[in-house]
Amino acid sequence: MNLALFDFDGTITSKDTYTPFIYSSVPKWRLIVCYPILIPVIAAYKWQLIGGSRTRSIISKFAFWQQDEQHIKAIGEDYATSFDLQIKPQALARLQWHQMQGDTIVVVSASLNVYLAPWCRQHGFKLICAELESKKGKLTGRYINGDCSGAAKSNRVLAQFDLQDFDKVYAYGDTEEDKPMLELADVSYYRWQKLTG
Repeated sequence: MNLALFDFDGTITSKDTYTPFIYSSVPKWRLIVCYPILIPVIAAYKWQLIGGSRTRSIISKFAFWQQDEQHIKAIGEDYATSFDLQIKPQALARLQWHQMQGDTIVVVSASLNVYLAPWCRQHGFKLICAELESKKGKLTGRYINGDCSGAAKSNRVLAQFDLQDFDKVYAYGDTEEDKPMLELADVSYYRWQKLTG
């Protein structure tokens, strides 16, 4: 049996899923209040002064602090129903191929558990991603194990799986943040171009 590691946004899907979820799940008043505060953060990200990991962590803090956990999960469940329409043809073909082989498929993403978990459950995929922390039913805006990008992707894969248990490891990604995960693989694809194997 093989292990297949898939990034989500831009690899499985044709577009980013994190930003639209922020807009659909955060109350308008909070967006209006927080937007002026977040403009410098977004600008610093665009100018490559701070990375995507730090940017997402800051935005999530402002977006989800003190939001009701069950309410956000319900929005996430509904939001996840749109993903099948966003799957790239190459991704669909590879996911189906791995399923036919009986491989273990793992989505490894910096996106959020509140919408990735229901989608992965529906399709029988395992999930490693950014998980929103909650206390007493309210979200804190922090991540339980930090952002899941860059070296964190490979570290968290290695923490959950012994690669020696698998015949081959496949990995699929589309950004620099995915490259540490791609380095774990016997067969790797970057933006659907084969790199190794």
